[in-house]
Amino acid sequence: MFKSTMNQSPVMNTYNRLPLSIQNGKGTYVWSDDGEEFLDFTSGIATCNLGHCPPHVQEALQEQLTRLWHTSNLYHIPKQEELAGLLVEKSCFDQVFFCNSGAEANEAAIKLIRSFAKKNVGKQANIVTFKQSFHGRTLATVAATGQEKIKTGFEPMLEGFIHLPFNEDQSLQAIKEISPTAVMLELLQGEGGVIPADPQWIKELSYICKENGILLVVDEVQTGMGRTGSLFLYEQYGIEPDIMTLAKGLGSGFPIGAMLAKARVGAAFQPGMHGSTFGGNPLASCAGTATLKAINETDVLRNSIEQSQYLMSYLEALKGHHPFIKEIRGRGMLIGILIEGDAIELVKIALNEKLLLLSAGQNVVRLLPPLTVSKEEVDVFIHKFNKVLQHYEEDQHG
Repeated sequence: MFKSTMNQSPVMNTYNRLPLSIQNGKGTYVWSDDGEEFLDFTSGIATCNLGHCPPHVQEALQEQLTRLWHTSNLYHIPKQEELAGLLVEKSCFDQVFFCNSGAEANEAAIKLIRSFAKKNVGKQANIVTFKQSFHGRTLATVAATGQEKIKTGFEPMLEGFIHLPFNEDQSLQAIKEISPTAVMLELLQGEGGVIPADPQWIKELSYICKENGILLVVDEVQTGMGRTGSLFLYEQYGIEPDIMTLAKGLGSGFPIGAMLAKARVGAAFQPGMHGSTFGGNPLASCAGTATLKAINETDVLRNSIEQSQYLMSYLEALKGHHPFIKEIRGRGMLIGILIEGDAIELVKIALNEKLLLLSAGQNVVRLLPPLTVSKEEVDVFIHKFNKVLQHYEEDQHG
């Protein structure tokens, strides 16, 4: 294991890192610099959806490395066109803008909304987002985020955002009265505590947006690319958004983000209005194309649904044996475990059991196994996690 302090490392002190240095990874496992094996149920925070170093993507990237790495968006990029075509084919959208991350994808969406408002409404945009949401770390996406702790130290915030309670009927009434340019939301709030949107609430929200000419924007940075059991989570809600943002799982760990839009909305962008030096370059587009093909052409989604159901059944059983577990929630391979106490402490105990977990807020443990996880690996997880829960319970009660 590797331990560093701010005085030892030249890397800026912006993360509360755990005392672990990961050197290698394959599938659902990673290995530390001293050769210890860890079961990884974080997937790089919902990024390595196909596991670490998936063969399909690895082979495609190795081949692309011998051809071309980067040219810029001043020229046509065939791999980018291919990936855009696949995304459009598999979604309800018509156009794609490529960037490097989820924050950049959401930033692009915010700019597109503002341009759309100027051109079609003739006024400045206002955007409704929701409390406990998380949309990124740029100044615009921080302003969009519904968590005060993310904003602290960066005031004054960019204007034009209205934060309403998530899953609340009063918010639907407020949206009718405000009639904003757009409503932007996560259909399953990840960083905010793994909170799924209520299906009936989303159905009513979608209807209000359509009836009042309000753009509906879904942030699928964490939920997209099969994470919740379908390629995109909006499909499970039976809605058609106007804009969608992706990143994380799109490139299997290679940095890439994307904003998708309906043609009438995308028309608000013209050459020179937005861009990205690295966005959708040959390597990134190659990773995205190989990832999407692997999800579409193999049994990845079926496996993720089966193993999610198997995992959830065991988690519910563990809940019955550990009273400090209050709720199991989520969809597919994005699962939140609401506990009494500090989720970070439980994550630290899991590290001692060679198990990698995440938190989502103060009292939610977040599980993000790869979609390729096997039944045998779920069994290993349950064995390890039960020991973690026992140790946590002992620590809490002396």
